[in-house]
Amino acid sequence: MSGKERLGLDYWLQWQVGVCALIFAIPTAIALRLINMRRRNTEAIIIKSTDLWVPCWRNLHPLWLLCYRASAFVAMAFMLYQTVANLGFFVFLFYTQWTFTLVGVYFALGTIISARGCWLYTRNPLSQPGERDKFLKTDAEEDNYGPSSEQRLGFWENFMQIIYQICAGAVMLTDIVFWCLLLPFMTGENFKLTLLIGLMHSVNAIFLLLDSVLSNLQFTWFGFTYFILWSCSYVVFQWSLHACCLSWWPYPFLELNTPWAPLWYLGLALVHIPCYGIYVLLIKAKGRIFSRLFPQAFLSGAEIAMEKKLT
Repeated sequence: MSGKERLGLDYWLQWQVGVCALIFAIPTAIALRLINMRRRNTEAIIIKSTDLWVPCWRNLHPLWLLCYRASAFVAMAFMLYQTVANLGFFVFLFYTQWTFTLVGVYFALGTIISARGCWLYTRNPLSQPGERDKFLKTDAEEDNYGPSSEQRLGFWENFMQIIYQICAGAVMLTDIVFWCLLLPFMTGENFKLTLLIGLMHSVNAIFLLLDSVLSNLQFTWFGFTYFILWSCSYVVFQWSLHACCLSWWPYPFLELNTPWAPLWYLGLALVHIPCYGIYVLLIKAKGRIFSRLFPQAFLSGAEIAMEKKLT
């Protein structure tokens, strides 16, 4: 059967298709329910607008974070361009390119928000160490954000926060699956590991981790709900393509014409938990290790929370 042929009705009426559908439909419904409940919760975590562009290092000017994000965006855009130029838009059938593009969007949006933050920062020159904390508490009121902006971010700021949490889990999933599951079984005449492919499955996590080391962005387990929706969207995308005009699966474990399909789908669903959990642990380790090694330079999570209570 050609990869461009449509899968017949008999294919979709197999018992394992319904089971696999439930495996990703149930988490999707739960995630949507939790997000809806979160929106109604007035005691949600307070995120300040400055968390998105002020570094977590006391003496580090926001311009450094801006330059890093801009450089990461340019580098990722170039690699994505090279991939599409060499292989065509066919590459967007893969979860890797979905995630890589999303990380690029995160850095593009982060660059814009950081640029605006640096502009605000220049209007409040900080010559004394204590003035930084004062700026963090009053920037919203002085720059037309309004008093409520300390509690509620704008659309693009919320969007950036959501993308950040999706990317965190997605890059772990992409790179771990590629290096530990796919690559060991793909080496051969039909596949060759190139420098570009290696970079596509590594720099996404490296760039995002470095951004996490520099920034004050909040990272909680609730972001796992958005990560679930992202992966389920990819599965829906693949199923839709195969229902219309495609029979070739970019990943062998997505194939439904096997009694083992439910186990593969269940395993993929469960592996999301440790992949997201790894990033949670890395963020917690960041706070504990850096606050001990650099107590005068690193702004710990406890200090950030204290500043928010004082605003």
